[in-house]
Amino acid sequence: MTSTDHAAAPLAVRMRPRTLDELVGQEQLRAAGSPLRQLIEGDRSLSLLLWGPPGTGKTTIAAIVSGQTQRRFVEVSAVSAGVKEVRAAIDAARSDLVRTGVETVLFVDEVHRFSKAQQDALLPGVENRWVTLVAATTENPYFSVISPLLSRSLLLRLESLTDDDVAGVIDRALGDERGLAGEVGIEPEAREHLVRMAGGDARRSLTYLEAAAGAARSRGLDVIDLETTETAVDQAAVRYDRQGDQHYDVTSAFIKSVRGSDADAALHYLARMIEAGEDPRFIARRLVILASEDVGLADPTALTTAVAAAQAVQLIGMPEARLNLAQATVALAVAPKSNAVYNAINAAQADVRAGLVGSVPAHLRDAHYAGAKKIGHGQAYVYAHDAPYGIATQTYAPEPVADKRYYQPTSNGAEAATGERWARVRRIVRGRSAPER
Repeated sequence: MTSTDHAAAPLAVRMRPRTLDELVGQEQLRAAGSPLRQLIEGDRSLSLLLWGPPGTGKTTIAAIVSGQTQRRFVEVSAVSAGVKEVRAAIDAARSDLVRTGVETVLFVDEVHRFSKAQQDALLPGVENRWVTLVAATTENPYFSVISPLLSRSLLLRLESLTDDDVAGVIDRALGDERGLAGEVGIEPEAREHLVRMAGGDARRSLTYLEAAAGAARSRGLDVIDLETTETAVDQAAVRYDRQGDQHYDVTSAFIKSVRGSDADAALHYLARMIEAGEDPRFIARRLVILASEDVGLADPTALTTAVAAAQAVQLIGMPEARLNLAQATVALAVAPKSNAVYNAINAAQADVRAGLVGSVPAHLRDAHYAGAKKIGHGQAYVYAHDAPYGIATQTYAPEPVADKRYYQPTSNGAEAATGERWARVRRIVRGRSAPER
């Protein structure tokens, strides 16, 4: 029995998979012949960088690498450890390797929180294979991990768990001897609520299940019901199925409320999605799309606001990111609206699909290679910056669409001024002095 197997250990710790086959989800990592399986079953010395959302199995994979390869497991938290602690862990691993031949798995959680100096301190241990480094991060490692460490590690991307994956985790914990050993059952609605509230996080689902089971026992129940579950996780169940009609209905109502400029209704539907455990990244993506589709150049800051909210969701996560989503929702709802950009790209694509493409005018073709000018490429091209106002009169579009008007700005918000400028610019580009009808 290990220190994590005792009955007082948290359910999420007791139920941690011991082998790669017990790992939930991540089929791409568990497949026969995959790098991770070769590392574990072939007992190779290779450092790993695990990138994925919380609760997807990063710590578990580190423990499996240690347990199945008979290596010593040492964990260092990037939240509390400094360069001194990192070097001490590597020195101890090197000493053990020399004295006993036992290798060490050094697990660094939240490695993106390490400074460059702290990450540099890991390099000697990785380069000399004094440790098998397993570093976990929830952030894009290409931005948060130094290049030398990236190049010396095998990067593995973990995907969010599906609702079916999380349901399987709950079912296993209910019956497994390491878990609740069949002491309590669970009603379907309560199980669905736990899955919803977990949001693809296996660890969170087990934490909630443990709380619900404890609440049921204290009430003398042998089956966990919805009311007990709601009380245990301190959050009411919202009648909302993320995979069914309610998902599409609430999402549709949210988008249409923002488009219709009703900030209060939009906030209501946003709250319903948040309380139901909807993926905040999904909500953020819808706002980014809406910023261009329904606001467009009527408020050029709308897209910046939506993208900033999406980045904030990735950076800080829930529940704090609800504020960023709410701010973006209100900003887009009260913004002036225009679908001119949406209509423009739709019309342009429709013409391309209909075969209205034509040849690129010769003066616009690439003229940077030997012989290009001999065949007329680039000749008579007018460099726009040399023309008055930086706008040259010349043909840009191919002949079949030369007179097409795709972008037709509205007079809403900032797009009114944009439309006026575009009308003037278009007349200059096409060499027409009179206003177009």
